[in-house]
Amino acid sequence: MSPSDEHPDSRQHAASLHVICGPMFAGKTTLLLKLHAQQKVLSFRSEIMLFKPSGDTRYSTTLAVTHAGESAVAIPVPDAVAMATAARDAAFIFIDEAHFFGTALVPLVSQWLANGKHLVIAGIERDHRGMPFQPFPALLCEADTVTKLSGVCFRCNSELGPAIHSQRLVNSDATIVVGGIGAYEARCRVCFQPLLLGALPPAHSPAL
Repeated sequence: MSPSDEHPDSRQHAASLHVICGPMFAGKTTLLLKLHAQQKVLSFRSEIMLFKPSGDTRYSTTLAVTHAGESAVAIPVPDAVAMATAARDAAFIFIDEAHFFGTALVPLVSQWLANGKHLVIAGIERDHRGMPFQPFPALLCEADTVTKLSGVCFRCNSELGPAIHSQRLVNSDATIVVGGIGAYEARCRVCFQPLLLGALPPAHSPAL
């Protein structure tokens, strides 16, 4: 056994992973930005980086933006490889819309944790079929803490339960379809209708 095995670097013990997940319109980015702002105050001398997928251009190309309009400057990256390069010296790493990065994010997160980094990662853990959305099965297993959010169902106003699903309203079975209101609705278990391959999308219905 090497000395490093007997006496691990203290930074390894400081590593942490906080996962924020839930459907569209549940407040995931809002919470992520709140924690990011708090950390900037607490960690005056630490390198803090906020990342977003460059493919998500709904509100901005250089800002992480909530549906309510709150925002923070973020580094847009096309994939996990680019993020690994950019975050080399960061001590605190925040990632929005993590489902855009797929399974390639998992080994990177493991490496960051081994290097003593602190991570806060937000995204959708169920896809448009209601199935596990990569990379969340692995991230949720690895997480020190998990904040699982729900929303208000667009169909029943959550009279039948909280919204835990993201209902896709466009006729596409692609893994990633960028969109906001009009393309997706938050729905409860009862109102959720998984979009089957080749099927027409359910008719849009505004919240009650």
